[in-house]
Amino acid sequence: MPDRKSFDYAVIRIVPNVERQEFINVGVILFARTLDFLDAKIDMSSVERLSVFPGKKNFELIRKQLKHYLAVCHGDDHVDYFSKISKSERFNWLVAPSSTIIQTSPVHTGISNDPVKSLEELFDIFV
Repeated sequence: MPDRKSFDYAVIRIVPNVERQEFINVGVILFARTLDFLDAKIDMSSVERLSVFPGKKNFELIRKQLKHYLAVCHGDDHVDYFSKISKSERFNWLVAPSSTIIQTSPVHTGISNDPVKSLEELFDIFV
């Protein structure tokens, strides 16, 4: 068996009403420090599932926020501050508890020799 390394991951959720504690899983973020890997996978079409919850929602704004979440994850140049910090710092920032509409589950751990495959598998399980 190839050398396996630990990783941390969290499920990305849309929380339409924080007080009701309801959410929809829309993606997964995975960080493997020893493999220098940070990536996320988000299903933008799952935003439409929010229509089952009461209240008005701006689906386009939520998709825009999710795209920004991915940009921060990847350290894209147009997210100035985040393009200059480490993957570890970006992961910690993204999974920090928040009361916004985009939240993450608690951080969990796993082991893998292929973080890309692990991200896909976790996405299939949770989203």
